[in-house]
Amino acid sequence: MSSPTALGVFLRSRRARLLPQEVGLPGAGARRRVAGLRREEIAELAGVSVDYYTRMEQGRVRNASPAVLDALARALRLEEQETRHLHRIARPTAATRRAAPAEEPQRVRPMLRTLLRSLPELPALVMGQRMDVLAWNRAASALFGDFAALEPAARNIARITFLHPESRSLYADWDECARGNVAHLGMEAGRRPDDPRLRELIGELAMKSREFRTWWAEHPVRDKTSGVKRFHHPVVGTLELTYETLRAADDPAQALITYAPEPGSPSEDALRLLLAWTAQQTPAGHPAPPTGTAQGRPSDEHARREDHAR
Repeated sequence: MSSPTALGVFLRSRRARLLPQEVGLPGAGARRRVAGLRREEIAELAGVSVDYYTRMEQGRVRNASPAVLDALARALRLEEQETRHLHRIARPTAATRRAAPAEEPQRVRPMLRTLLRSLPELPALVMGQRMDVLAWNRAASALFGDFAALEPAARNIARITFLHPESRSLYADWDECARGNVAHLGMEAGRRPDDPRLRELIGELAMKSREFRTWWAEHPVRDKTSGVKRFHHPVVGTLELTYETLRAADDPAQALITYAPEPGSPSEDALRLLLAWTAQQTPAGHPAPPTGTAQGRPSDEHARREDHAR
């Protein structure tokens, strides 16, 4: 969606979820023709005119002031990440307004690849734009499945979550994980509204997944940061792992995501058993491929070209 359209849809979705009593307005039990608050009620709470707010929802206000956006965020009871999203779509940068140029494949940062190699006992992967999986270690393949067996375009966390039936049994809380993916893509759409590959991904998921269509219509926005995920692994059973997302300050488009069990927990024993079982599956004399590679080929296109050039 264009930024004006995205702004209007986002404002209407957040206005619709508020109840009068939540913001100190009378009317609980009164008959209301619209879901949530009326435009004039939000305008009053934010201290702007009804006409101005109406034009914002219609996409006819460009570059609203930060003070007005903060007032709207308070009136709509937005969370911190939602507030940042509001500012992005209401005040797009000049670079965002331009059509997106042809994009080179992302190249995994050397330090992130080094960190992957230094974590042999913890599942870890590098996530790029649009939730693409750019690199991974052997432990991540043991937990999530063989990324190397997928075509590069199919190595995408959201696509795997919604379109691979195995993910529904792997994630003990599949709905929660899937909703988190939708919210992250919503955040990505605010950052990259003119990204054709992101639009293609969202369109594919909306066409093929009823759950994605339903949750996308709620316009959630949330970044992938940290938390706990529970797995039902077909080999070792239940695993409960804490994940952390680490981003470089100068390259937020790539993130290292690690998964770790609580020390001394049954999940630690299960993960150790899983890694031992995975090592036994590798034929003698044929070591497993190095981090993030498929049959010796690097998982990102730039690294592949470098190997061919050597």
